[in-house]
Amino acid sequence: MDFGSILDQWEKETAKPQGKRARKLQRSSTEAEGPASLPEKIDPLSAWLRVHEVYDKDAAAEEEAAGHGERRRRLMSKKPDAIIDLHGLTRDEAWKDLEDFFREGVEMGFEKVLVIHGKGNHSDGEGVLRNLCRKFIECCPFAGESGYGTSAMGGKGVTWVLLKRGE
Repeated sequence: MDFGSILDQWEKETAKPQGKRARKLQRSSTEAEGPASLPEKIDPLSAWLRVHEVYDKDAAAEEEAAGHGERRRRLMSKKPDAIIDLHGLTRDEAWKDLEDFFREGVEMGFEKVLVIHGKGNHSDGEGVLRNLCRKFIECCPFAGESGYGTSAMGGKGVTWVLLKRGE
C-alpha cells in the first residue's frame, strides 16, 4: 500500500455526508448500535506507520553528535600517537616531511599527532616553520582540528592535529 492509497482511504473514511442524509445516518447509527458496540477504528496513517518502520533522523543526528563530542573530548586529552620535529629544516624539507608524516600516520591509524616547529624566536619577523605548518594543515586532506600545545608542551612552538578517519 503506497502513501497515496492511504490518503485516499483516509479521506473516504473521514468524509461526512452532507444534508438530510447525514443527519439520518448519524441518528440511525447511534440509535442502533450505541457507543459501546462500535469497533475501534484505526486511521490509515496510523496503520501505515505501524507496518512501516519510522526513522527519526533528528534523534540519529543527536546521537551522532553526542558520539562525536565524546570522541573529541577523548582525543583532546590523549597524548599524541606520533611526534615530528621540524627544527633546522628548510621550508621545502619541512613540507615534504609533513606530507610523509601525515600520510604514514593515517596509514598506521593514528588519531592525534604533534608537530614541533618552534616559536620562531630566531627568525626575522614571525616563525617561518610555524606559518608553514599552519598552511600545510589547512590544505592537508588528512588533517582535522588543530591547535597550539599547552605551555608544558611548548606553547605556540608546538601544534597538535587530530587526524581524520580514513574513508
